[in-house]
Amino acid sequence: MPLEVDIERILPGGVGLAHAEGKTIFVPLAAPGDRLLINIERQQGNIFFASIHEILSPSSVRIEPPCPYFGRCGGCDFQQLNYEAQLSAKVEIVRDCLHRIAKLDPLPEISIHRSPDQWRYRARATWQVDEEKGTLGYYERASRRVCDVADCAVLVPQLQKALSEVRATPFQEFPSGLKHLEVATNGDDISLAPEFANFQTRELELRVANEVYRYNAASFFQVNQQLLESLLSYSLQDARGISAIDLYCGVGLFTVPLARRFEDVVGIEANPVAARFARRNLQHAELGQAQVFTGTVGDWLSVNKAKNKAIDFVLLDPPRAGAESVVIKGVLDLAPAQISYVSCDPATLARDLKKLLHGGYRLDSIASFDMFPQTHHVETVARLSSAGDVM
Repeated sequence: MPLEVDIERILPGGVGLAHAEGKTIFVPLAAPGDRLLINIERQQGNIFFASIHEILSPSSVRIEPPCPYFGRCGGCDFQQLNYEAQLSAKVEIVRDCLHRIAKLDPLPEISIHRSPDQWRYRARATWQVDEEKGTLGYYERASRRVCDVADCAVLVPQLQKALSEVRATPFQEFPSGLKHLEVATNGDDISLAPEFANFQTRELELRVANEVYRYNAASFFQVNQQLLESLLSYSLQDARGISAIDLYCGVGLFTVPLARRFEDVVGIEANPVAARFARRNLQHAELGQAQVFTGTVGDWLSVNKAKNKAIDFVLLDPPRAGAESVVIKGVLDLAPAQISYVSCDPATLARDLKKLLHGGYRLDSIASFDMFPQTHHVETVARLSSAGDVM
């Protein structure tokens, strides 16, 4: 029997929180202030997971999702919120993680940088492929079934055009056993990996502030290019000195500007394609004092931790899973004067911040960047300094 609940707020993971009949209930696709009829779907420990049966009284921040795939496609889970409510929810998600996981008290002020475009902003995507069923798009919510998507409202127009062209290609021309496609654009050209039919893994070139970056679909690059200049500016601020290390450096988004500020710069990247682009981007910028090593960050740190060399600045931009424990330990062993931690997951950021703070660092400032409108995901940058240092 459906249960009536009021949604109190949005939690990390993007779900709505409700309490009823002594139960703590998580409700996806809800808005804070909604009064809902819900169906309990499953229980995990003391938490009940539910789905919306009926919206009895919509929240004042609830809007009609414009995407016909909303609720089925697993890509966007905030389309039911107006943009101001999305931003507020993301700040509260970061605050919740800092309080609950990092145990920060009092909580710092958290500003959030708006995305210039709330739609048609995504310049990189992964398209899932199901050749047997003839579908191409994104995974359905909480499943590995492919939601067949003809028009994605968050893709930049160039990628939407490419999506239409890929969908018009007979599946016989797709590589055998293909499960997903990586696609990226710089606003002009399209790069798609793997190559097939008329689609090539082209090299792209993009200018961010005063730097030029080369990359392709086989190497990671941020999805929302309009916020990159702000992200770089906040992450680096006035950092300067002798030595800097860029962990998980990718194609060198941060490595290149760091090499203009520091005399000795090292980047570490496990993806060999991205590492090659990072070296080329440094070479093109005539920044020969910087080096890029191909390998895991943990392995590099374990080899170099014994080198008694003062480090002024460490930037780390790990994947969603955050930095491995060995990496955080390695950073603490390096004892840099300043750390800038760029994260796409507030929970793993808070987990790692707790370790860094216990290791003798203090949190100087923190800011979020809405790189992923219409989703609960948010990019956050934490800047830290060691005791006695002021950033």
